[in-house]
Amino acid sequence: MRSPTIAPPRRPPVPTASASRAQLPTRRLRLLRVGFVGVLVLLSVRLFMLQIVDHSYYARLSLGQVREDLTTTALRAGIYDRYGQILAVSRPTSLVIADDFQIAHPTIEAQAMAPIVKVPVGRLTKLLSERHGYVVINPALDLALGHQLSLMNFPGIVVQSSSVRTYPDGTLATSLIGRVNASGVGSSGLEYQYQKMLAGQTGVTRAFVSASGVNLPSTYTTVIKKAEPGVGLELTIDSSLQFVAERALAHAIASTGAVAGTAIVMDVHTGQILANASLINKTSKPGVLGPLPSWGTSVGVPGIQQSINDLAFSYAYEPGSVFKAVTFSAALQAGIITPNTVFTIPNSIIVGGRVFHDAENHGLEHLTATQVLAQSSNIGTYEITNRLGEAGLLSQVERLGFGQQTTLNYPGETAGLLVNATTWYASDMAAMPIGQVDAVPPIQVLDAYNTIANGGVFVEPSLVRGYVLANGAVKAAPPVATRAAITPRVATTLTKMLEQVVLAGTGTNAVIPGYPVAGKTGTANIPYPGKDLLLPGAFDATFVGFAPANRPVLSMIVVVERPVTTVYGGTAAAPVFQQVMSYALHHYGIPSSGVIVKPLSGRASIASDVT
Repeated sequence: MRSPTIAPPRRPPVPTASASRAQLPTRRLRLLRVGFVGVLVLLSVRLFMLQIVDHSYYARLSLGQVREDLTTTALRAGIYDRYGQILAVSRPTSLVIADDFQIAHPTIEAQAMAPIVKVPVGRLTKLLSERHGYVVINPALDLALGHQLSLMNFPGIVVQSSSVRTYPDGTLATSLIGRVNASGVGSSGLEYQYQKMLAGQTGVTRAFVSASGVNLPSTYTTVIKKAEPGVGLELTIDSSLQFVAERALAHAIASTGAVAGTAIVMDVHTGQILANASLINKTSKPGVLGPLPSWGTSVGVPGIQQSINDLAFSYAYEPGSVFKAVTFSAALQAGIITPNTVFTIPNSIIVGGRVFHDAENHGLEHLTATQVLAQSSNIGTYEITNRLGEAGLLSQVERLGFGQQTTLNYPGETAGLLVNATTWYASDMAAMPIGQVDAVPPIQVLDAYNTIANGGVFVEPSLVRGYVLANGAVKAAPPVATRAAITPRVATTLTKMLEQVVLAGTGTNAVIPGYPVAGKTGTANIPYPGKDLLLPGAFDATFVGFAPANRPVLSMIVVVERPVTTVYGGTAAAPVFQQVMSYALHHYGIPSSGVIVKPLSGRASIASDVT
């Protein structure tokens, strides 16, 4: 029997070259699958980061490209006179703008929109075809029409809230009130001074807009913060009296060929300014002093326009003889003179190397203090000042408010330029008392005379009577500051002396039938700029006073700058005072004294007040 044969172990087959080539695609496929899975994992991770982890960040970026928080301007508050008459008001309007890239058929839309937006079809078609992305169609469309247009949903047309500032009384009191610029921001006067109060608080509106700034189609705006309307002003101004003052001053400027003029009427006891006129004559030749800026619109008298800078506060001038009240009040207060103190007065004197003289030649005269004031004697005023002394004069200048800006802080207001103890020259002892050397604004001159009328109590002037809240309520303005400047006895005595200026002196053209008037004229030479010379033939004519003199209620100043046909305060300025004050006394029902008042015989020459 044969033993079994044990078979040798089988060796694995050796792959051939053709078999290796067959397995290669399988390996590549496996690698591709791994690669695809890796990419998918990476994309999934990135998508997870975008959608979950960084979602809020990219959402903000996305919204930021189209979402915009827009500032919405509050409706500007109004300005009213003391009786509620509107002087300035903002009217709500609609601003219509177009993104003309969104407008496919300009002609068709123009034909449909033209009657609503109040733009001719031809012009509107051109506007809608410009391809600028932002085109203003109507900046001040009526509010109702704007609402109608917004409901019609024209593609590419956006209606936004806007407003326009209007002045119902036209040019009345423009120099005082001022104006707003193209952006609706106060640029001058009270509009500028009270800009923040009048403008109110801006609001915030959220909108979805295109790159050109126009709202995206089918989107809506959302109010984030409501705009708060401004607080209005109730002024002390009386519109009726303001009109009369402006018209009388305008005629005086035109008839005398003057360059400019200002007139202020004040309530004696409260300091409230009832009228403030400031006018420019555009037909006059300003000469070396240059032109004065105006608003460019006539006030109703040919060539006469409202000044941009209110001259009552911004015009510093040498006041001339009206400044003599400083010397007389100080001398009376110190007991140096009485109304009947007699002075011996030559025609001229030399003080500090300068020659001073009265306006008209005369021999040696003997005048009482009252006559010195009534005839506006420069030499007589110096003799009183010489008794008073430098310190007494300077302290009285300060006491009456000269050289100090008022609490009004009116835009452009000047404190003036005054000589003091450190800049004193010997000749100033004669020059300052007659209204030379110092330069002051008209409001300061009026304040000083108002102090005399008010029994010696200085009262700060005011222009704002109250603040008009959004609900229509009026919050009264705080009372102004007052202080004793001279004694009541001195005020009464000086008032009687100033009455003689009007009755028998240089101010006879200020007489008002039935009412006693106290006041003073001034005719001041104007210095040549930058030189120790006087401008030939150039004068400032002033009259300042109050009425009724026996129980003062109203004070007023008139300054006519560089008149030509008549240069004197008594003929250029006093007649304006007479017209306006006469109207005001009757307008406010001030009872007449019942006495016929007329100039006395033998009165002084109108020309005797030149300094």
